[in-house]
Amino acid sequence: MKNIAVLGSTGSIGRQTLDVIRQSDEEQFSVFALCADSNAELLAEQANEFKPSVVSIAHANKYQELKDRLNYSPDIVVGNNAANLCGGHEKVDLVVNAVSGVAGFKAVSLALYKGKIIASANKESIIYLHSLRNALESGTSPMITANDSLRIIPIDSEQSAIFQLIEGDPENNSIFDRSSIENIILTASGGPFYNTPIEDMKHITVNDALKHPTWSMGKKITIDSATLFNKGLEILEAAALFGLGADKIEVVIHPQSVVHSMVRFVDGNVKALLSVPDMRGAIQYALTYPKRRKRIIDRLDFSNLNLSFLAPDYKKFPALCLAYEALREGRVLPVVYTAANEKAVEMFVNGQTGFLDIAKRVEYAMGKSYCNKISPDAIIEIDKLARAYAAEWKG
Repeated sequence: MKNIAVLGSTGSIGRQTLDVIRQSDEEQFSVFALCADSNAELLAEQANEFKPSVVSIAHANKYQELKDRLNYSPDIVVGNNAANLCGGHEKVDLVVNAVSGVAGFKAVSLALYKGKIIASANKESIIYLHSLRNALESGTSPMITANDSLRIIPIDSEQSAIFQLIEGDPENNSIFDRSSIENIILTASGGPFYNTPIEDMKHITVNDALKHPTWSMGKKITIDSATLFNKGLEILEAAALFGLGADKIEVVIHPQSVVHSMVRFVDGNVKALLSVPDMRGAIQYALTYPKRRKRIIDRLDFSNLNLSFLAPDYKKFPALCLAYEALREGRVLPVVYTAANEKAVEMFVNGQTGFLDIAKRVEYAMGKSYCNKISPDAIIEIDKLARAYAAEWKG
């Protein structure tokens, strides 16, 4: 039985993770810790069902509400270090990082340091960790290596697809030969505005941006999907996980979201992973790896399946070009790209900037100067500075 800590349990991925556990064999998993930001009502509901030993909430003013709603007496952890303490607990085997944005970086760093396995749906933490590694090592090395040292399993549907396509035979502890890969192909739905004329995109509202045609996700990632910044973050994440350079990562628009990613090999053959667009499939694989369990998602019906693929429009969606620029630099700019986008999205949600200005704020922040000496503390400082630059852009 795996003792699991779910960081961000009240968010979209956290809720779906608990649904996967709910539908699994009772002997497989034990929810040891649940951690949330501020939703005390839902967190208490989850805790009352799964009875974790530790329940944590970041907002201290939610402590009493959380305690009053619980029908048993777990250890309650409160404050900014709540996620760190849950993920790094000695009794936790696997940490599901479902925290939105860069908030999960410190928790994941600590959990990895303590030897935990990370099932990650958080691109930002992976990107920041990769910048640290690049500063310490020469060349590009993958975060995902052979099964005996595997510590990160991706939950993002695209990265999970690549992982499954190139992992080799996990039962026999084998791993893919990177020299046989010509490139990987990340699929993107294109979001709700792929066919919208660029002159009309300046009028896009927050409510418009939250109407994703395929996926039901949290607010930040849904807006990132509308701008294609989500795909830019996945470019950086794929480079980190699989040790691939910018010339090895391709993006293609696939509106149906059935093909989750592809791998093109040097002999011209292409592998693709297909399933219905349901994140629980990738979550289940991460939790049960290296074994596969009985499906909890719908079967893909090939009798009425039409798939299409389009080239990205880099002019309408500059997030992709900016991501490749950040990846080629590989140390500071991936952090700047990530942090500046998070700030720009926050400003868009609050009515302080326009939809098209999100990319302009990120580009402005990427053009500024930063300390080139990378350390955990330096990354936090670069993150803060990038957010400040994104906020100060005047157009």
